[in-house]
Amino acid sequence: MTRVLVVDDEPQIVRALVINLKARKYEVDAAADGAGALELAAARHPDVVVLDLGLPDMDGVEVIKGLRGWTRVPILVLSARHTSDEKVEALDAGADDYVTKPFGMDELLARLRAAVRRAEPVGGETDDGTAMVETESFTVDLAAKKVHREGRDVRLTPTEWHLLEVLVRNTGRLVSQKQLLQEVWGPSYGTETNYLRVYMAQLRRKLEVDPSHPRHFVTEPGMGYRFER
Repeated sequence: MTRVLVVDDEPQIVRALVINLKARKYEVDAAADGAGALELAAARHPDVVVLDLGLPDMDGVEVIKGLRGWTRVPILVLSARHTSDEKVEALDAGADDYVTKPFGMDELLARLRAAVRRAEPVGGETDDGTAMVETESFTVDLAAKKVHREGRDVRLTPTEWHLLEVLVRNTGRLVSQKQLLQEVWGPSYGTETNYLRVYMAQLRRKLEVDPSHPRHFVTEPGMGYRFER
């Protein structure tokens, strides 16, 4: 069974989540503050964490950082905060997805299922341990640093490859603009979003069937990008 850790200080939200999750055969632990969440996570090793950012003892972003010190467990953030800056801060700290309050239970459960699914190993492993990620139109070989499309190698620049690699290793996850800039260009970058627009356009031109309506390299306006198989 999938174990969910729910972290929220609003009893009615916790109760609704616990009832809905247990009805769908999830095991559920609940914490009302950040300290309790970190203790429960260490003791119970959840498969996914549903975390409210507005906790009484510490900011939810600090809880994310605390978890990311030792675990890659998927973290789905709940928050009444609507500004993209706060969403990006949570994603930069290591959250996997974001649901704004008030939320529909069906949407939340769908995001939760997707987060658990994405935490499973990406792609298949070949006999020699090569990670292969396949889409309908191209294949990415992470170990050989090659991309094949319609039976031919696709020539990518080192920067294009690095951008592709970061997105593919985070398949299905929203990767913030800042994270992409710092991983691809370096730690002193963070605001040069025009770089990303240029390089994403090049990747789409080389790999998407219809670059103007991308299926695999998805823009989340003002926030970042997501690679979908």
